[in-house]
Amino acid sequence: MPEAPAEKMPGSARVASEPPLRQTPLRRRARRGRLLRPLLMLGGVAVVAIGSVLWWLAGGRIVEVDNAYVRAGKLLVATDVSGIVSEIDVREGEAVKKGQVLFRLDPRPFEIALAGAKANLAQVALQVEADKREYQRIQRGIEAQRAQVAADQANYDRFATLVKNGGVTRAEYDDARFRLAADRAAVGGLTAQAQAQLARLDGDPEVAATSTPEYLQALARVEEAQRQLDHSVVRAPFDGIATQVDAIQPGSYLGAATAAFGLVASRHVWIEANPKETELTYARPGDPVHFTVDTYPGRSWQGSVESIAPASGSEFSILPAQNASGNWVKVVQRIPLRVKLDLQPDAPPLRAGMSAVVSIDTGHVRHLRDLIP
Repeated sequence: MPEAPAEKMPGSARVASEPPLRQTPLRRRARRGRLLRPLLMLGGVAVVAIGSVLWWLAGGRIVEVDNAYVRAGKLLVATDVSGIVSEIDVREGEAVKKGQVLFRLDPRPFEIALAGAKANLAQVALQVEADKREYQRIQRGIEAQRAQVAADQANYDRFATLVKNGGVTRAEYDDARFRLAADRAAVGGLTAQAQAQLARLDGDPEVAATSTPEYLQALARVEEAQRQLDHSVVRAPFDGIATQVDAIQPGSYLGAATAAFGLVASRHVWIEANPKETELTYARPGDPVHFTVDTYPGRSWQGSVESIAPASGSEFSILPAQNASGNWVKVVQRIPLRVKLDLQPDAPPLRAGMSAVVSIDTGHVRHLRDLIP
């Protein structure tokens, strides 16, 4: 016989009805989750997109270059005369002023050369005066010879008349005639000699000795000897700091144009940066610059773009890129850029070769229309 269905108790009915009551909030939360998930995803994408656009709009104005170094005017001190170093007037690391003596060569050889050049100059002046006196003597000789020619002419004319009458012999007549011809030739010789002497006086018998070519040439030798003597004392061409002074010592021979030691300028200092060519789109000379130096953390300097090189660094390389070859690979070039510094009196010293980070404010502002090609 089939079993009678069990009688449902009121308690069991409550138990059977409880699960639907607990599942209702879960379904609601699941439903809300299904609705919020797309909104959150789309909202996150929107936030990232808006943030990216805002970041892009705020960027493009500052160009930061970490390939930058402090540069300064530097010189390998040398002189154009040769000699023995007699004295060194600076020491390593000493700050020197423009015109300050750095070192000296033995002046004795140059003093001797100068004395010889001055003596030669005086000799040339005396020779010019002697040439002027010689020209005057020749002129007086010409006058005397012309007077003799006149006397010879008178004798000849008289003998020419007497020889016809037998008053003089033929021999006496011929002697007068030959004497006249010889004295006339002597006048011609003296005249030519006077012309040559006048040419040595530059065509002016009263010429000043200081204006003759010989005197000017001798004066040039004196000035050259004086210049060499002056260059035996080597002075600083600009304010700077002496370095590598121990490269020479007193008593060592220093040839002409041989570097003695180095001099680094203390005032002529700048920053040399090498930004990529793609970073110079809006950079212009005069743009304000903010830079830091690795040696002084937390310290910053101000400056401005002084100049942008007209050519990339590779244009001056010994082996420039061969763009016509088949294996050519495009490489972003770097353009040298110079930054003028606004140094403050209390600023720490900047030394040549220090690494720097440069930030250039180009003043360029991006707009949303720039996103549309």
